[in-house]
Amino acid sequence: MKVKVIPVLEDNYMYLVIEEITREAVAVDVAVPKRLLEIVGREGVSLTAVLTTHHHWDHARGNPELARLRPGLAVLGADERIFSLTRRLAHGEELRFGAIHVRCLLTPGHTSGHMSYFLWEDDCPDPPALFSGDALSVAGCGLCLEGSAQQMYQSLAELGTLPPETKVFCGHEHTLSNLEFAQKVEPYNDHVRAKLSWAKKRDEDDVPTVPSTLGEERLYNPFLRVAEEPVRKFTGKAVPAEVLEALYKERARFEQAGEPRQPQARALLALQWGLLSAAPHE
Repeated sequence: MKVKVIPVLEDNYMYLVIEEITREAVAVDVAVPKRLLEIVGREGVSLTAVLTTHHHWDHARGNPELARLRPGLAVLGADERIFSLTRRLAHGEELRFGAIHVRCLLTPGHTSGHMSYFLWEDDCPDPPALFSGDALSVAGCGLCLEGSAQQMYQSLAELGTLPPETKVFCGHEHTLSNLEFAQKVEPYNDHVRAKLSWAKKRDEDDVPTVPSTLGEERLYNPFLRVAEEPVRKFTGKAVPAEVLEALYKERARFEQAGEPRQPQARALLALQWGLLSAAPHE
């Protein structure tokens, strides 16, 4: 399994997942279809399906044009509001693309129909991959727009049960600001400090910070650390969902207090990441 990381729009990512034996490919969150099809052609693969995490414009806007250009293409997701949806998926449903297994995980909170996708291959040394859309990002998570803090906590807890080596491919490049907030939450967390230093270097080199791993996220992502004493102390709360809700409020204040960050410049061509080829984070 090979993952092509494709920066689009201001700070979004879409992805092309390639099964290297059959050369079958699946796209995730298509925002710019022509860019995707250029890469499909360059890779010489057969695009068979689109997995959409949620209905927001910056994650699903390319579906209608892609469906027009590729008649019969399966457009899959959990929300009827997704553009050009051909089949609605259910929580726990499993799909198969060549040797690649896909487990569909409903993760509401950011939107009521947000679906994350867990991909793996049997008898393969490569770690599995999670395409988390806006449910989970590097050192952060998406705004809780259509659900409660309790729902978002349960969604993050669901993702937290996946293997720690799972590579996390999220929907946006928000890593620097996420880590700056994480440092405010836990100023003495050495993992936050190291990751922030690494992310600043990636930003200077104009290189994506995805993927991370779930194991790493548990060390520095405050939204996955709601049971940790420093995070509870920062929020003044103890119940996990209340800690999460307080983090959202503090994050909003943090963003309002800071100066707007210019979106990281995007490379013109997709950047290729094999699931085992990510540069070390420390």
